[in-house]
Amino acid sequence: MRLLLAPMEGLLDHDLREVLTRAGGYDLAVTEFARVSASVPPPRFFRRISPELSAGGRTAAGTPVRVQLLGSDPQRMGEAAAVLAALRPAGIDLNFGCPAPTVNRHRGGAVLLDEPELLHRIALAVRASVPAGLPYSAKMRLGVSDPGRALECAQALTSGGVEELVVHARTKAEGYRPPAHWEWVGRIAGAVRVPVVANGEVWNVADWRRCRAVSGADDVMLGRGAVSDPFLARRIRAGLDAAAVDAAQRAAEWAELRGLLGDYWCRVRARVEARHAPGRLKQWLGLLRRAHPAAGTLFDALRALRLPAEVDAALVRHGILAPTEAAAA
Repeated sequence: MRLLLAPMEGLLDHDLREVLTRAGGYDLAVTEFARVSASVPPPRFFRRISPELSAGGRTAAGTPVRVQLLGSDPQRMGEAAAVLAALRPAGIDLNFGCPAPTVNRHRGGAVLLDEPELLHRIALAVRASVPAGLPYSAKMRLGVSDPGRALECAQALTSGGVEELVVHARTKAEGYRPPAHWEWVGRIAGAVRVPVVANGEVWNVADWRRCRAVSGADDVMLGRGAVSDPFLARRIRAGLDAAAVDAAQRAAEWAELRGLLGDYWCRVRARVEARHAPGRLKQWLGLLRRAHPAAGTLFDALRALRLPAEVDAALVRHGILAPTEAAAA
């Protein structure tokens, strides 16, 4: 049984990967997508998306990180994969799951699921650039508007050399609306000869159990559930849902989470433009409220703040930052 940490464009980037993998429980993480469009990106482009490339392809906690490519031109995707492979990531992943309209309008992500033959050509081109022994995977949804070609798409990718599939069990049109159709993960697994990972709508331990039971998949990728509860992977491994956590354990979790929030804010403060930094923290807190009520109190305290210095002061008041850390920032 493996637990994978999903990419989330605009949120689950290097900074949050570092924090969530430090919380523990993940076997593997995948970066947000590296867009391959008119030209082949240089090495510095991949290092910006995945600073882990300068650390053996792993987070500080030791979690391997695969770098994800997104694009529709087989030749350029193959050339980009060659550049990336030379940087020795923990693996290369292809994105056929992104439902964002801006990405789809430029023929990227889930919209390509209407073109299985193109998926096959992309997979073949990248396969030719990925050396043996370097993990090679792809993430797909069930289709654009319906799952009628899901099996065909999965077979196109695996016959092109993809060695593992992550299946987000919804169509592009469904976006992130529940439910996730986990039964389709099992159907896809029965149609290909590579490992298949289930993804979608796993927010807690009970969801994880149902997902595995319905899909038949041993391995599950966690996305929004992991961001809303940084301890979800640990809970799954312990078989203990958040509802079973008593008051003392919840207080201990919040104390640990305060440290993770402080670490995240310091990272964001150093890497993100000042005008965008508070929004990144508030975005995470907005999801954390689902599993950690104390995060809602902090979110309310930060909601109207726009300047990093104002956020620093509020975090000091809530015991997230020490005054010396705020002064250093």
